[in-house]
Amino acid sequence: MAKNTPILVTGVPGNVGSVGRSVVKLLRERDLPVRALVLRLDERSHALSEETGAELVVADLTNGADVVRALRGCKCMYFGMSISPLYLQATAIAAAATKEIPDFEILVNISQMTVSQMTLTEMTESPQQQQHWLCEQILNWSGVPVVHVRPTVFMEHPFFSSMAASSIAKDGRIRLPFGSARTSPISASDVARVISTILEDPTGHRGKVYQLSGPRSEDMNEMAKEYAIALNRPVKYVDTPYDKWLKEELLPLNLPRHVFDHLSTMAKLHAENRYDRLTSDVQKLTGKPPISVREYVTGHPEVFSTAAVTR
Repeated sequence: MAKNTPILVTGVPGNVGSVGRSVVKLLRERDLPVRALVLRLDERSHALSEETGAELVVADLTNGADVVRALRGCKCMYFGMSISPLYLQATAIAAAATKEIPDFEILVNISQMTVSQMTLTEMTESPQQQQHWLCEQILNWSGVPVVHVRPTVFMEHPFFSSMAASSIAKDGRIRLPFGSARTSPISASDVARVISTILEDPTGHRGKVYQLSGPRSEDMNEMAKEYAIALNRPVKYVDTPYDKWLKEELLPLNLPRHVFDHLSTMAKLHAENRYDRLTSDVQKLTGKPPISVREYVTGHPEVFSTAAVTR
């Protein structure tokens, strides 16, 4: 990749771990030019630009003219955005825009590991997961050089972050309807390390699919022990009936319908043991293993401070 060619990074500042924001920081640490796409200029975007020196471009991923303008002069792109009913539209626009760029090198598409278990006739109930499957098809059909990065559930996901922190602070319990199923959440920072590694040197990555998981697959009782060690207090997992969990834990969050349907489906799939996945792709691509749940909780006092016991 030409060192003077900007890399377009979307999903900035983003939600659920802000993968795009972390990618910007990692690329800038490697002294690579970055153009960060933001929907609007605000304190977070200005702070990122001042901290990293990244160029900011205001654009809407569902607007073709905006995306063409944002991509001007770029040969590499990271594509990702928050959970949205318009995700498929944005992906199609990105594919069409990058296809018009001569010698375009790579589009790194963030997908979901769930997609690997889906087909056109075997979809999940999550409209977001359905879109991710279709988005991969569109990008493959487009002929654009693409690599799909499929992380499992994020440690920053409400299941393991905000909801867990609130519940632990209340009474030392984690309430989820997962039964005895196992799961292998991954930190957004590890996903960003993989993406930035590919963008720095796309050679050998085009057409590949990488499945990303945390360092181990555990049931929730095992995971509760990791929280307990990190927070220096007893933590127990309470297996909660699905309908009771929806009513008492998920519905009070007042989420948009699209997001609610996605999270409720993820809970069902966890109970079906669909997240019992373990891969070594993070280690292979970056040379470093992914962080554990214990390390994540310890490293994010801004999330878990109210749940922790001071040592």
